[in-house]
Amino acid sequence: MYTAKDIRNIALLGHGGDGKSALCESMLFCTKAITRLGKRADGTTVSDFDDEEKKRQYSIKTSVIPVEYDGCKINVLDNPGYFDFAGEVVQSLRVADAGVICLTAKSGIAVGTEKGWKSLKDAELPAMFYISKLDEEHANYFAVLDALRSTFGASVIPFTFPILKGEQAVGVVDLIAKKAYDVNGKKIDLPAEDADRIEEYMMELNEQVAETDEALMEKFFAEEPFTEEELAAGIRNGILQRSVTPVFCGCAMNGLGTLPLLANLSKFAPSPLEGKPMVAVDEEGNESEVKLNPTGSPMAFVFNTVADQYGKNSYFKVISGDIEDTLTVVNARTGDNEKLGNTFFPKGKDNTKTAKVCCGDIGVFTKLASVRTGDTLGLAGKTVSMKPMEYAEPCYRMAIYAKTKGQEDKVAAGLAKLNEEDASFTYSNDPETKEMIIAGVCDIHLSVIIAKLQSKYKVEAELRPAKIAYRETIKKKVEIHGRHKKQSGGHGQFGDVYIRFEPQSESEDMIFADETVGGCVPKNFIPSVEKGLRNCIGKGVLAGYPVVFLKSTLYFGSYHPVDSSDMAFQTAAGIAFKEGLPTAAPTILEPIGELKVYVPDANMGDIIGDLNKRRGRVMGMNPCGAGEQVVEAEVPMGEMSSYAIDLRSMTQGRGSYSLKFVRYEEVPQMNQAKIIEDAKKDEEEKG
Repeated sequence: MYTAKDIRNIALLGHGGDGKSALCESMLFCTKAITRLGKRADGTTVSDFDDEEKKRQYSIKTSVIPVEYDGCKINVLDNPGYFDFAGEVVQSLRVADAGVICLTAKSGIAVGTEKGWKSLKDAELPAMFYISKLDEEHANYFAVLDALRSTFGASVIPFTFPILKGEQAVGVVDLIAKKAYDVNGKKIDLPAEDADRIEEYMMELNEQVAETDEALMEKFFAEEPFTEEELAAGIRNGILQRSVTPVFCGCAMNGLGTLPLLANLSKFAPSPLEGKPMVAVDEEGNESEVKLNPTGSPMAFVFNTVADQYGKNSYFKVISGDIEDTLTVVNARTGDNEKLGNTFFPKGKDNTKTAKVCCGDIGVFTKLASVRTGDTLGLAGKTVSMKPMEYAEPCYRMAIYAKTKGQEDKVAAGLAKLNEEDASFTYSNDPETKEMIIAGVCDIHLSVIIAKLQSKYKVEAELRPAKIAYRETIKKKVEIHGRHKKQSGGHGQFGDVYIRFEPQSESEDMIFADETVGGCVPKNFIPSVEKGLRNCIGKGVLAGYPVVFLKSTLYFGSYHPVDSSDMAFQTAAGIAFKEGLPTAAPTILEPIGELKVYVPDANMGDIIGDLNKRRGRVMGMNPCGAGEQVVEAEVPMGEMSSYAIDLRSMTQGRGSYSLKFVRYEEVPQMNQAKIIEDAKKDEEEKG
């Protein structure tokens, strides 16, 4: 049984395809936890076990892979590299104590490398790099190392580097241990030709270590060598303070560098006891730190959920005491009691039953129906709520339809289940367009959700561009006469009204006024006139959109003492509306959004040019640090349906944006014809 000091919780980050899942396989294989290396192409890796991951051949969910090495348990959180699944990274960084960013010796720094660094920096977690795929043609570890140091600064220090024979990596040097290993992990002599390199890197490391402590700084300036203990303590402190960023290297396919990486992680990576405290939040929103406490009251934080037709797995980190399967705990969010019992250690898709998960370790509960990602579980009266997850706003909006009519409820139920395991997407019914709208990070994110609806919940759905909630109004004042007269035996129907329609800017809702005098329309029928008009304003005369900013004034009319009725005056008002509005210069209004786009300086020209094509108005540009600008603009929301995809293409995934509705504006006349035509087509399809 491990204790908190023997545990390392390490998040793997980096660009898609840069070798994170392969590194997990190599760690498991080199520690004899598996007998053969799985391959993503064959669907046999431990971390990518979901059917959708096997089919697409990339990670979608974070996998927890425990690796045991030299008395340490290293919980590796293998995160997806595609940006559509950034919500998984948010979740895993809440329980990780450090992160390792993977990048390849051939491709070097990718957008995912930069994003991984920023994520760890924002989370105030230690960062390390692992340069993978040393066996690839044109791999160049030292060029990538130079690029890392140039981009991320002097804290970047190689802890392992390859021994090269020509261009082929035949071994690695472990700088701190002053040892070298061949491809099979067998110890070999340190290469004499690398002596100068070792000395240079050690000098740089000593300088960074000296900055972690005044006593070490004095020793460094006095040119006294550090003891092994001082160096090790300085490295650990430097990693914690982010003043030392180790660089490791290797090749997952042949195991080169994997054991030295594990040795360094177990020796220098922070344990949960040294890691960043969790943050609790009370009912008033006040935040406080919660430090890991092995002797405290049992408490666990649920950071990830995997749901399927059989139930769900709730992945948790123990933040206080020990979690035992005999406990009954309370959910701080709901106040509900939860009886444990089904407690496991996760390892990809395989769970190992356990009676206890110690403080700092990661486990999984099964069949806790009401537990969601972000919940805190503990003993009644001794549990606080941890700060909820903060996901990026999902900006890519589409309408979701059941392929088979009548299965709309099944779609909604499936989305509710999927939302339990992926809270980074939202869905809701738009009362105006009568569509169910789903919003995610980008197109791949939503396509995975559609695929999971079918594979997990047997319901087929499709995505369509979301309808835009246009409005109609008028630009001219008109006076119109509306008369309804019908005689068909017995009582007839008679309603007669004169109404003035005019634009107004006080209220989006229709303003109704009564200017009749002398009882030409009896007082009891005036509400009927208003009701008749209100029944009509939901459907304008151009394209059937709601009419806004309208003032309707009843100024004259007549009635019949027998045949006039509530319904007759409603109908007369409707006739006036339908005949009057087409003559009042009707026009279409579109929703305008306030857009903020965060992009690298280098992409500014493309962004501005693209916004102009979308009829956007740039309101300002301001630097926001780290070589980025924020572009503020107002843009028609109808032009923004593909913006998430286009922005990713223009910035290679570096850009992000937010968009919120601010007001309605008139659509240019040349654009109105298409809106009217589309609305007619839509009406015909319904009819």
